[in-house]
Amino acid sequence: MISDYIVNHQAEFWLVFGFVMLAIEVVTGFTTGVFLFAGFGALITGLLMSFGILPETWIAGVACTGISSGIITLLLWKPLKSLQGNRPIEKDNSSDFIGHEFIVDSDISMTQPGVTHYSGLSWKVEIDKDAGINTIEAGQRVTVSSVDVGVFKVKLSI
Repeated sequence: MISDYIVNHQAEFWLVFGFVMLAIEVVTGFTTGVFLFAGFGALITGLLMSFGILPETWIAGVACTGISSGIITLLLWKPLKSLQGNRPIEKDNSSDFIGHEFIVDSDISMTQPGVTHYSGLSWKVEIDKDAGINTIEAGQRVTVSSVDVGVFKVKLSI
């Protein structure tokens, strides 16, 4: 039976389990490292059992996998984290809406945004913090300087 084979061949089980965990990490793109670190832990357990350093028992296998996964996590966390880069993610303000001009329907200020209807949607209209002004009166022409989700940041048109 399969269960008897697994019980009698623990080293092979842990090696296969480790490779399966690593394959899941690669295929699914599950980038939290759970499968990565568990896979490495299982591979170490399988190797230790293969060389006769660790007894081929479930208790030893589970304990060694858990401990080695924890140690590998501690050792690899900072180096893997540094590969992602430490710089903050820059906001991408590129949009086809930038440069769009329209006339505001109501007075807006830094504390009181307005609303405009464009392309069948209602957009919140806020004054861009770099505009150098605190209020825009109704009827003035403005230009979109950046876009957030559902929000036009505007400056006065020149």
